[in-house]
Amino acid sequence: MLDLTFPMLNERQREAVYTTKGPVLILAGAGSGKTTVIVNRIAYLLEAEGVSPYSVLAITFTNKAAAEMKTRLEKMLGLSARDIWASTFHSACVKILRRDIEKIGYPSQFSIFDTSDQLSVIKECQKELGISDSSLPPKQVLSAIGRAKDELIGPEEYESMYAGDFRLSQISNIYGCYRDKLKAYGALDFDDIIMLTVRLFEQYPNVLSFYQNKFKYILVDEYQDTNHAQYRLVSLLAQKHRNLCVVGDDDQSIYKFRGANIENILSFEERFPEAKVIKLEENYRSTQNILEAANNVIKNNIGRKSKRLWTSKGAGEKITVYQSNSEYDEARFIVSEIERSARKYNDYAVLYRMNSQSRVIEDALTRAAIPYRVLGGLRFYDRKEIKDAVAYLRLIFNRGDNISLKRIINEPKRGIGKTTLEKTEELAGTYGLSLYEICKNARRYPELARAADRLEGFANLIEDLSKTEQSPLDEFLSNVLTETGYIPELEREGSTESRWRLDNLYELIASAKEYEQANDEPSLGGFLENIALVSDVDNYDETQDAVVLMTLHSAKGLEFPVVFIAGAEEGVFPSYLSIGNKEELEEERRLCYVGITRAKEMLYITHAATRTLFGATTHNRVSRFVEELPGDLTEYKSQTDENKITELTFSANVSLAKPSVKKPAISFAAGNTVMHKKFGKGIVLKAIEVGNDYHLEVAFDSVGTKHLMAAYANLTKL
Repeated sequence: MLDLTFPMLNERQREAVYTTKGPVLILAGAGSGKTTVIVNRIAYLLEAEGVSPYSVLAITFTNKAAAEMKTRLEKMLGLSARDIWASTFHSACVKILRRDIEKIGYPSQFSIFDTSDQLSVIKECQKELGISDSSLPPKQVLSAIGRAKDELIGPEEYESMYAGDFRLSQISNIYGCYRDKLKAYGALDFDDIIMLTVRLFEQYPNVLSFYQNKFKYILVDEYQDTNHAQYRLVSLLAQKHRNLCVVGDDDQSIYKFRGANIENILSFEERFPEAKVIKLEENYRSTQNILEAANNVIKNNIGRKSKRLWTSKGAGEKITVYQSNSEYDEARFIVSEIERSARKYNDYAVLYRMNSQSRVIEDALTRAAIPYRVLGGLRFYDRKEIKDAVAYLRLIFNRGDNISLKRIINEPKRGIGKTTLEKTEELAGTYGLSLYEICKNARRYPELARAADRLEGFANLIEDLSKTEQSPLDEFLSNVLTETGYIPELEREGSTESRWRLDNLYELIASAKEYEQANDEPSLGGFLENIALVSDVDNYDETQDAVVLMTLHSAKGLEFPVVFIAGAEEGVFPSYLSIGNKEELEEERRLCYVGITRAKEMLYITHAATRTLFGATTHNRVSRFVEELPGDLTEYKSQTDENKITELTFSANVSLAKPSVKKPAISFAAGNTVMHKKFGKGIVLKAIEVGNDYHLEVAFDSVGTKHLMAAYANLTKL
C-alpha cells in the first residue's frame, strides 16, 4: 500500500507532489531528487485523486530517463503504470504521427532519417540545384534547416525572411528541395517529428482535441532544454485543462546550440500567470564544498532564477585546482590520482569542453593500462555493418526509402555499379517513382536492359523477405542478414575485422530479441524507432568498470564519486567563441555548473600553462570560472609542487611522448589470443611496433576494444 504522506520526501518535495491543479513550475536544482518528485506526483494523482493512467503524459529527454520513470512507477503502482505515456518528446510524437500523419500527406510507415541520411539528401539537393559543397558545406545547411524547424519555420517562410541575402536564399532553396525529397521518400528527420506533430494539431483541431481530452495531466522534465517547437507542442496539449507541471533548472540550460531556448523556463510565469513556483534546493548528491563551488560560480550569471543548493551530507573534501605545465602533465596528474586510489575505475569521470582534448588523456590511461571508455565516440548504431543491416530493415518497412536502398543495393556485391544506379536515379526522377519501383520493373526501361536481371532480383529479394516479417524479430533479422548474403560474405572473409563485424551483427540480433521481450506489441516499425531515437547516454553502462571520458555536454544527467574537469583555461573553457558575448558566456558558466555538480565526493579542476590544440600551441590564462571559486574551499597544486614532493606515482621520469621502456619479452601480432589480469580474454586486432614497445588494439570479451601498450599491459599470450 502506497503511503500517501510520503515520509521519505522533504517539505518542498511534498509540496510539489500535492500541488496537482493548474500550471506548476518546479525549479529543481542539480541532485535535488526531481525524478523522485515526478514519480511520486504521478503516483499521488492515480492513488489519491483517482486519475486514470491513460490521462497522464510524462515527457523527458532521454530513453534512459523514460525507462527509469516507467520502472519506478510500475514498482509503486503495478501493471496500471504501463498505461501512462512516459516517454521522450520524439517517442510520444512518433506515436501520434503513426496514427494521423496521413492527414498531412505522409505515409504512416515513415522512416526516420539520422544525420548521415539527412546529409545524403542535402547533397542530392545541392547537386540538383547546382550549389557546390565547397561554397555551402552540407553540414552548415543542415544545421540552418534544423534551427528553422526548431522555430517552426518552413521553407516558404524562410525564403521570404531572407530574400535579400544570397547565401540564405540558397539555403532556402535547398530547404524546399530537402523537404520535398523527404516527403517523396516517406521519411522524417528528428526535427520533423516535433514540427509535423505541431502542424497536425494546428491544421486538424479534432486531432488536437482528442489528445487534449486524453491528457488531462502533463508533466515535462528538463524543461530548460525545450526549444520553441517543443514549447508550442506542450502549450497546445495543455491548453484545455492547464494541468501542466514543468520541472527544470535554468542553471543547467546548456543546449542552445541544439535550439534549446532558456526563455521557455524563465518566462513560464508570464505565459502562465496563475502558475505556482516551487524550488527544490536540498541536494542529495554532492558534499557542501562542491555545492558551494557551484553556487559561487553560477551566481555570476544575470539571466537566472535565484536558488542556492545545500545538503545535510557535510562539508567533504576541498576542491583541488591543479596547474600543469602542459596537457601531457595534466593527463599524467589525472592518471596518478586514479592510480593511487583504491576506488573502482567507474567511480571516475574526466570531463572536457572539446572532444579533441581526450586524445592525450586516452594515451596516458592506455600507458597505465587503466580501462576507460569514451562516451560520445562512434555509436554502436553508427558502425557500417549496423547501418547496413538497419538499411535493409528500413527498406523492407518503407519501399520509398531511396537513401536506404542506395546504401545496400550493392552490399554485399551484386554487380550493380555506380553507372547503373545513376541511370536508375535519373529514371526515378523522370517518372516520379521511387528507386525501388524502377528496380522492380527494370525490364520496362531500355536504359537498364543490361542490369535488369540484377535489379529485379534485388527487388524480388526484398519482397520475399517482407513475407517473413511476422516471425519473431530476432529470427526475422537473422534471416534478412543471411538471405541477403551479408553474414555469409563476412564469414567467407574470415578476417579479424570481419569477425568483429559479425559479433556486432549478432549483438544487433540480440537487441531485437530484447526489444521484443520488453514490448507488449513489438513491431518492425517500433524496433526501427527504438534504434533511431537512441542516444549515447541511453547506452551508458554504469556497471562497466572503466574510467569514463566525455564532454561536459554529454555528462548532464550523470553523476560520479570523483570528477576531473580538464582544460579550465580562457579560450578553452570558456571557449574562445563565447568570450565577449554575454549570452554565450553565461551558457558556458552554466556548463561549468553542470560539470561541478556531477561530482558526489571529490572534484578536481585542472588547467595547463601551455596547450596544443589543432596544431597550435597557446599560453592561456586560468579560466575565470576557477577564479570564481571560493578560496577557502579550494586547494591549489601545481606541477612544480608535485615534482618537489614526488606525489606523482605515474612514472614521474617517463615522458608521455617518448616512453622509456624495454621491449616486451614476447612479440604480438593480429589474431593472437591474450589474457589481461583485469579485462580477461581478448583477441589482438592490431599490433604496431612503437620504438621498443607494441601498441595493441585488443577486443576483449568482457569490456570491448581497448588500446594498450604491451610493456604496461602485462598480457599473456594463450
